[in-house]
Amino acid sequence: MKFSLFLHMERYQDKEYRQLFEELCELAQIAEQGGFDKIWIGEHHGMQYTASPSPSQQLAYLAAKTSRIRLGAGTFIAPFWDPLRLAGEAAMLDVISNGRLEFGIARGAYQYEFDRLVPGMKASEGGAALREMVPAIKALWQGDYAHEGEVYQFPTSTCVPKPQQSMPPMWIAARDPSSHEFAVANGCNVMVTALMKGDEEVADLADKFDTACAKHPEVPRPELMLLRHTYVHEEDDPEGWKVGAEGLNRFYRHFLGWFKNESPVTDGYMPPVSPESVADNPEFTLESLHRNMMVGTPDALTERLRYYESLGITEYSYWTDNTLSFEEKKRSLERFIRDVMPRFAA
Repeated sequence: MKFSLFLHMERYQDKEYRQLFEELCELAQIAEQGGFDKIWIGEHHGMQYTASPSPSQQLAYLAAKTSRIRLGAGTFIAPFWDPLRLAGEAAMLDVISNGRLEFGIARGAYQYEFDRLVPGMKASEGGAALREMVPAIKALWQGDYAHEGEVYQFPTSTCVPKPQQSMPPMWIAARDPSSHEFAVANGCNVMVTALMKGDEEVADLADKFDTACAKHPEVPRPELMLLRHTYVHEEDDPEGWKVGAEGLNRFYRHFLGWFKNESPVTDGYMPPVSPESVADNPEFTLESLHRNMMVGTPDALTERLRYYESLGITEYSYWTDNTLSFEEKKRSLERFIRDVMPRFAA
């Protein structure tokens, strides 16, 4: 199993953006030194709690600050892009990083972003752009290509520059069976997240991936990455898990607020839903977050990772977003590197 780090600049109060970025870079450098295979940074717009309007900018900077770790856009949001622009921007990142690009793409999720970047489109309709974008970008990376689709149309063009790699690895964020099948049929790796749900959801996502692979035996089996919030506490602190669970309770109350898109937004801040409003939702209890998220001791997390391996998951992505302080994130990441990862060394 490979390990990757998934992170953003989280902003909940008036902390300087430069400090947040420097903290992000320090976590990325710790990950490289600790043996992580990849860094992933996503794309989000106008949202302070996930400040990340351009993953390629951040990854280009990290290319100069690292030497080995692969650099993943996790993910570009297809409906927000033109294929020519995205193909060229991603290829330039691959050149800058000397062939370390991992290209992730998704249909998008937050209606708040769609209302501002593609007015009139529902977030659930973003899949049409994704399905046209994937083959178009692959073709543009290879040479001259013209496209006449329902979403995009352009005359014969090509990507300049071309990627350093002949074909950078492409990843698709998938949840429903059709997304898994599209990814596998197009030779793309798959990234999944169970969000707040437990390991039964992880098993279901792995089963959807297996079903898609079985339908396309002509395609070499792609990689399957699982993204999970992760917090590691010391073995001798039986109550240490509560720090991580409380942080994730706050994170998912922010997440739910943005996902519901019902509250006013001021300067990129939306209030989280109140603790009272989720009091009857069992997924928000600290015990449930402890059980469902990767929150626990090194031994407990190792056991869970072994189970994920048995499901066919080839990459585990350690998700840092959790509302906790940089110092707490750093301590947890260092514990994971010191006490968990060596048990999976080849």
